[in-house]
Amino acid sequence: MMRNFSALLFLICVISVKSQTRKYSNEFLNIGVGARALGMANANIVSSQGAYAGYWNPANLLKQKTNIEVALMHAEYFAGIAKYDFIGVSKKIDSNSIVALSILRFGVDNIPNTLDLVDVNGNIDYNRISTFNAIDFAALLSYSRHLNIIKGLTLGGNFKIIRRKIGEFGGAWGLGIDIAANYNYKKWQLAAMAKDVTGTFNVWNFNLSQKQIETFTQTGNQIPSQSLEITTPKLIIGAARTHLLWKNKISILGEINLINSFDGQRNTVFSSNVWSLEPNFGLEIGYLDFIFLRAGLGNIQKQLNDRATLYITTVQPNFGLGFKYKIFNLDYAITNIGDQSTGFYSNIFSLKIDVNRK
Repeated sequence: MMRNFSALLFLICVISVKSQTRKYSNEFLNIGVGARALGMANANIVSSQGAYAGYWNPANLLKQKTNIEVALMHAEYFAGIAKYDFIGVSKKIDSNSIVALSILRFGVDNIPNTLDLVDVNGNIDYNRISTFNAIDFAALLSYSRHLNIIKGLTLGGNFKIIRRKIGEFGGAWGLGIDIAANYNYKKWQLAAMAKDVTGTFNVWNFNLSQKQIETFTQTGNQIPSQSLEITTPKLIIGAARTHLLWKNKISILGEINLINSFDGQRNTVFSSNVWSLEPNFGLEIGYLDFIFLRAGLGNIQKQLNDRATLYITTVQPNFGLGFKYKIFNLDYAITNIGDQSTGFYSNIFSLKIDVNRK
């Protein structure tokens, strides 16, 4: 039913607006949530659990051992210019099913608006400068259930509502669906996450005054118009395994995720004209299920060197720490979301609280 609804939405919109398939659409949803995952370079679709799993892999929600979990995260990027916030809540319905709600906000606030800097007489008046906010917002409603048909298999899904807003100038509403699966095979954990499986559709509308349109024209800028932005599907598959050492006091978890994109060639390690593959690697070492040391390798890309004469492979290393005490899980990571050569690494903290612990 939801697939038919999404297809109908697309057909209605494509008649009246211009359709564009974006290679990098809704990228704020790919940043990641939780310092544990970020410290492991986002290699987390297999081992995520609790309130964070609604974002990473809703099929993992059933790993939750308590009735309710609450997760919080705040991060700042680009020297504090952009702020990123997350809150997630997950609750068990019964022994076979669970629901979760995840809310994300990525925003740049107090951006100077200079469109009205020059008055009708051609004079520059700095008092005419105002400010606006550029905000990306998403709400994910997740559901997961055990399948008794195949032992060890759980399925889950997300229904996504997206709101993107650029001050009073314009904004977009979007809808999308993710589906996911997790399977335990002996000592291995396997998972798959199909993001935007039906395509995620953002319908953009703009509200510009005649004076602002004239400013765009005079400065040689393109005048934004109503459009439909489509986010193409992406498939992430992963595998993880945990080893216990020293009378089970030390745990070592390794995870690999393979991010498959189907929107044309990207600057990834493996790519073609249709398909691109980017691997992520994560490692977590725990002691007495109390303190955790984490590391990861991600954002593995091919790019030209400084002289633009040779392609080189770049890798972004991430690191993190975690502490677990009774109902509290406090995690820390040092990471960024761009080119690590800029030096703009960010310190990320997140907190997860178990409620009604059994």
